[in-house]
Amino acid sequence: MVHHEIVLPYTEPESEWVRGRALQKVSPKRTHSFLQGALTIELTRWALGRGRVGPEWRFRVAPPGEVRRPLVPDIAYVSNDRLRALSDEELEVPPFAPDVAVEILSPDDRRADVDDKVDTYLPAGSSLVIVVDPQERVVELHDPLATAHLDDEAAIEHAALPGFHYAVRDLFAVLRRP
Repeated sequence: MVHHEIVLPYTEPESEWVRGRALQKVSPKRTHSFLQGALTIELTRWALGRGRVGPEWRFRVAPPGEVRRPLVPDIAYVSNDRLRALSDEELEVPPFAPDVAVEILSPDDRRADVDDKVDTYLPAGSSLVIVVDPQERVVELHDPLATAHLDDEAAIEHAALPGFHYAVRDLFAVLRRP
């Protein structure tokens, strides 16, 4: 079976294929950067011995019956079991969707673009897509069956992240001014 793939040239910042077009990611500003850093640290602590977490890690994602395309989640988690099967070259840009993808909304993001990414990750094999909305101060947990909306009274917890618990309030606390 012949697989077709969309290949984009390397750009700074990275480009990805969203809603049928190349879309260059925006260089993060303070809010995005702080949220990405805090969540990366918490997920990395949790993933110790389980897998790897990386910010801005490019993946080659293909939902069933669709063209493989590059996507670059703000943060990605992949289990050790899935990583062990990859060659050194494939480890750099895995040919699948991450187990967990995190997208942090920036002021310039179009919601339709983020929704398209969620709708690509999940059928391609992601167990969970976390969308962080700094403006509304909410976190969405998307899995193949449902979407949960978390406010600052809730915590990020999901079966795809067994034992992980991160209060939404604590995540957004990193944005407080000194």
